[in-house]
Amino acid sequence: MAATEDHTTTEATRSAYYVTTPIYYVNDRPHLGHAYTTVAGDVLTRWHRQRGENVWYLTGTDEHGQKIMRTAEANGVTPQEWCDKLVEEAWKPLWQHLNIANDDFIRTTQQRHTDRVQEFVQDLHDKGEIYKGGYSGPYCVGCEEYKLPGELLPGATEDEKLCPIHKRPVEWLEEENYFFRLSAYGPKLLDFYAANPDFIAPASARNEVLRFVEQGLQDLSISRSTFNWGVPLPWDEKHVLYVWVDALQNYITAAGYGADPERFAELWPASVHLVGKDILRFHAVIWPAMLMAAGLPLPKRVVANGWLMVGGEKMSKSNLTGISPTDLTSHFGVDAYRYYFLRAIPFGTDGSFSWEDFTARYTSELANDFGNLASRVAAMVGKYFEGALPAATAAGPAEQAVVDGLARAAAEADRKIGEELDFAGGIAAIFEFVKLVNGYLTEQEPWKVAKDTSEEGQARLATILYTAAEALRATAVLLNPVMPTASGKLWESLGAQDSLGALADQTIATVADWGRLPAGTTVTKGDILFPRLEEKPAS
Repeated sequence: MAATEDHTTTEATRSAYYVTTPIYYVNDRPHLGHAYTTVAGDVLTRWHRQRGENVWYLTGTDEHGQKIMRTAEANGVTPQEWCDKLVEEAWKPLWQHLNIANDDFIRTTQQRHTDRVQEFVQDLHDKGEIYKGGYSGPYCVGCEEYKLPGELLPGATEDEKLCPIHKRPVEWLEEENYFFRLSAYGPKLLDFYAANPDFIAPASARNEVLRFVEQGLQDLSISRSTFNWGVPLPWDEKHVLYVWVDALQNYITAAGYGADPERFAELWPASVHLVGKDILRFHAVIWPAMLMAAGLPLPKRVVANGWLMVGGEKMSKSNLTGISPTDLTSHFGVDAYRYYFLRAIPFGTDGSFSWEDFTARYTSELANDFGNLASRVAAMVGKYFEGALPAATAAGPAEQAVVDGLARAAAEADRKIGEELDFAGGIAAIFEFVKLVNGYLTEQEPWKVAKDTSEEGQARLATILYTAAEALRATAVLLNPVMPTASGKLWESLGAQDSLGALADQTIATVADWGRLPAGTTVTKGDILFPRLEEKPAS
């Protein structure tokens, strides 16, 4: 499914599974960290589509704020020109390149967003949730966030203080602002967390938020008056809305808030907000409090992924550790890229990218275990049965072990990926099944059985190859959310497209129903799914 700019059809239902990524700041081109969260969301939503559910997947870009304004000025263009260029030349093309099947792409400079944002904050103002005051304190332009003094790191001089994330000096800001009464929502948030223990994941993220809120919340400055690149406050246009208050609302403005009540009722609340752990407080504290103040339902879950690390530092452009995803996809391929980061790094924990580990997993798991299995089975069906999948007529305990292994793998993968967002665990369960099938072929030795030309011998050979092909049929379905291109090639190689229909229409609920691939199907040996890697490109 191609990425789209605007929603044009209403296909959601009240049970829609609605997943969001953060909307990404377009001060520069995307790096691996951005792609990590977006691929995770894509795998999650593809999995739920494979369940047969109605799914809505949202991503987009955050285009207001001081950082964008300064970046545009440094490049000699207007902020809008800068955003348009980055979105159209970098962000959207990358998501298409990575096979991201988002249903909508929202930009915070779009009128469908800005109009609704003004309505939202006007409503809070009318309810007395916003008041005027003054503020002074340290501010990180990179984070677009006021910092607490205790969070800062020492700088080069006694007076200089650094942002703990960007390792750059913060600025001291003093200005007249409007404030949201965040402090009033501390007890309400704590009650909500207690009543909804799964609202924040993983447990380490939940504990961090609990400690933060239990210490007491301060009212939130929600406007800036020293620059004008933002959404003007409707009651005081000398002020623009704080970029985070603007950005958070994308989740409801894209879902039809204030514009399409029927669609909003169908999509909201979101099923899962996927966020980086550095923006957890905005999503698990400020956003729920704003929704409470507005009288709107809260999202069902906020799940924080860890950081991708390089040299012990969070991967980011500002730290000069940002690696372009295309640096890796040009070498390993897109499907392997999608596979590696979710397989190698447990979602919710920090993980270090390693070229060596990527190469090792590609060779061992993708090329040898999976790709070679697909090639061997297709080659043997072609060699011994002229490409026509034989019927299984001599099944025994060895085949039953494969059937049972598939049932276990499908159930475990569905639970881990679909419910727990444990992508690494779910993918591991699928590959345990792949290893089981490889072991089955090694033990049954069909190349030796083929030498027995008796009716009994040929029946045994047919059963072995049918079992392996049927196992690959199920594997293609289970891996389709993770590696849609390779899975599609395998599906076509097995002749399943003609006999069973489109791969996207196969469901997780029926994937373990044994015997779905009909005998007589034409099996062909297609392209190698994961070719041998060339030498690592020079850095």
